[in-house]
Amino acid sequence: MKDITIYTDGACSGNPGPGGWGAVLFYGAHKKEISGSAQNTTNNRMELQAAIEAMSLLKEPCNVTLYSDSAYLINCFQQGWYKGWQRNGWKNSKNQPVENQDLWKEILQLTGTHKVTFVKVKGHADNEWNNRCDELATGAIKRA
Repeated sequence: MKDITIYTDGACSGNPGPGGWGAVLFYGAHKKEISGSAQNTTNNRMELQAAIEAMSLLKEPCNVTLYSDSAYLINCFQQGWYKGWQRNGWKNSKNQPVENQDLWKEILQLTGTHKVTFVKVKGHADNEWNNRCDELATGAIKRA
């Protein structure tokens, strides 16, 4: 399988409000930048959308290392939150419907296709590619 590195970020102007997402994908010497926006959304939805859009570009099963500053995204996989949600009929620990489950289900489908390692990076710090994703995401808000 090909080794792919992905950086993602989401942003929102107001929460909820217009939002944007950005991602940078690397394969060998190749780099691809993508971004998009939504009219009325939340920061968490944009964080998830960035991961979905990036992984959806992969045309075959890949080994993916996905970097994000979103604790919401990373902790879900590193701490296995999704396993409890699935076991409990997509209810959270407070027995309420899991927010953004439409996007979580898409991500779970993609992680079933690809072997994904989720890595947390510090946001708005010294990570060049996380900062670039932030630029892409905040720039995309203007198109929302």
